[in-house]
Amino acid sequence: MTEARRATAADPSPGDERCPPPWLQPVWAVLTQARVAGRLPHALLISGPTGIGKRRLATAFVDALLCSAPGSDQGVNGGACGRCADCHLLAVGNHPDRLAAGPDPEAKSNEIRVDAIRELIDREGLTPHRGRRKVVVIDPAHQLNRAAANSLLKTLEEPAPTTLLVLIAEEPNRLPATIRSRCQRLALSPPSESAALEWLAGRVGDRDPRRLLHLAHGAPLRALDYLADGRLERHETLFEGFHGVLAGRRDPVTEARGWIELDPALSCEWLAGWVSDLLRLTADPACDCLIDLERHAVLKGLAQGLEPAPAHRYLQRVFEARGQVDSTINKQLLFESLLIGLAGLRGSGA
Repeated sequence: MTEARRATAADPSPGDERCPPPWLQPVWAVLTQARVAGRLPHALLISGPTGIGKRRLATAFVDALLCSAPGSDQGVNGGACGRCADCHLLAVGNHPDRLAAGPDPEAKSNEIRVDAIRELIDREGLTPHRGRRKVVVIDPAHQLNRAAANSLLKTLEEPAPTTLLVLIAEEPNRLPATIRSRCQRLALSPPSESAALEWLAGRVGDRDPRRLLHLAHGAPLRALDYLADGRLERHETLFEGFHGVLAGRRDPVTEARGWIELDPALSCEWLAGWVSDLLRLTADPACDCLIDLERHAVLKGLAQGLEPAPAHRYLQRVFEARGQVDSTINKQLLFESLLIGLAGLRGSGA
């Protein structure tokens, strides 16, 4: 998705990553009030599931903090004006007072390394170039390795008065408790289904918004991603592989090659979702609360005779694999093992 500047934060377009979505407006109001009153913490930890708007909220807040005239001109509800020199620098990613750290895209793992944090700390201590403060964004903060977390902790213990740290995390509990305790926490939740469907309705064309929302575990922005990057088509392809392996029609080792081409973490999530649906159907064949409700009939057939105990153990393996895919583990071997295990469920009656 591309970044775009809009005049309002009330109802952003699908591609606008610089405005908080409407269901986060109450949180946005609290942040704006704190900014206007000058009661900002030295560190903010924004957490919640993928696709609910954490990064849009954080981006809008950072923009407002560094904007020369927040809330004026085209800005609404305390947002950045979108027209000043600071806003133009933010829009092109060149603002000298906005610092960021994340995983090295060239590295084999997705962890944030200590060198990235040390570089930030060196720059963070400098006087702000344009305004009264610097803002340091660490995203995703739960990917800090141990050395990086320890280095960041020293900064949190002795914060610079002109710097705000913004940590963004899907899995905040992976952060050391010593870091979490030194941040003001904003734990965000998905919107209600009705609010999410209302927001999605005009944005997904002729697609079924309810199905997209279920596949995205209730996260509206993630539901849009299924359409924006061809993920929905990939989901269809992987389900065919899942079905074929479990039914004994496809070789799991051969099939594994395709499961790491998209996003191994997402592949693990989909696999866990389908196995979870099978377990729901073993308990209640008429269950209508499936993640992949559109495939109820196919999944019901696969669930017939499936033994719950081996399936539960297998599901735990999938969850463990999800925790490993961000490391340097051999992902081909990991998915071969997972799909061989999936094929083995046939012996339990599937």
